[in-house]
Amino acid sequence: MKPKPGAPGLKSERGIAIIFVMLLMMLLSALGLALAWTTSSERQVSASYGMGAEVFYAADAAFERALLDLSLAPDWNAVLGGGMSTFVDASGRRVMPGGSLLNLSQATDLVNCGRSPCSLAELQTTTGPRPWGANNPIWRVYAYGPLADLSPSGAIDSNVYVVVWVGDDPLETDGQPMIDGDTTNGPNPGGGLLAVLVHAYGPLNTRRVIEATLRREGSGIRVLSWREVRQPA
Repeated sequence: MKPKPGAPGLKSERGIAIIFVMLLMMLLSALGLALAWTTSSERQVSASYGMGAEVFYAADAAFERALLDLSLAPDWNAVLGGGMSTFVDASGRRVMPGGSLLNLSQATDLVNCGRSPCSLAELQTTTGPRPWGANNPIWRVYAYGPLADLSPSGAIDSNVYVVVWVGDDPLETDGQPMIDGDTTNGPNPGGGLLAVLVHAYGPLNTRRVIEATLRREGSGIRVLSWREVRQPA
């Protein structure tokens, strides 16, 4: 026997159906949100990976450019004494991705002793990252500028900014980080070696760092070591 319209049993079934439909809608909404979040996260990961790759290759390109200019330097003393690459920011503004300005002096202090300002005494202090005391390398700016400026024709479409520093190899024993391999007091194992440090800065605080060691051999130079320095997340 069918329940009459307005009977309690029919109202109860309708109420259960409404609750079921609402639960189903909530479930579908949650699934839709989860799918949208997953898609957005994958896009962000993909974009972050692509930007990281671009900034890494920018650092490597800056290293290669510095390598070319260093091969033309008469000796490492000229470089350690303040000689610079032909690749410098012609604008003089040092505009970073995002519009902020790079303070080269502050950046140099940071790579030298992890803080700014950085005194000469701090540069020569023995620490975990810099255990060589008076033979600690003192990084000096060698080249810097927008990656796009590496191509005179404007073929590079990038807003990554790169900086290259050079320093005396810490294997030296002369206690003179601005002179390459003084042998006045005996053999110097770091003579003829030069340390190179490259930072590339991209959007969203993306940064890649390369370290290398060069050896002068006759009229040319040889790359003895090259590595990417992983940055903390």
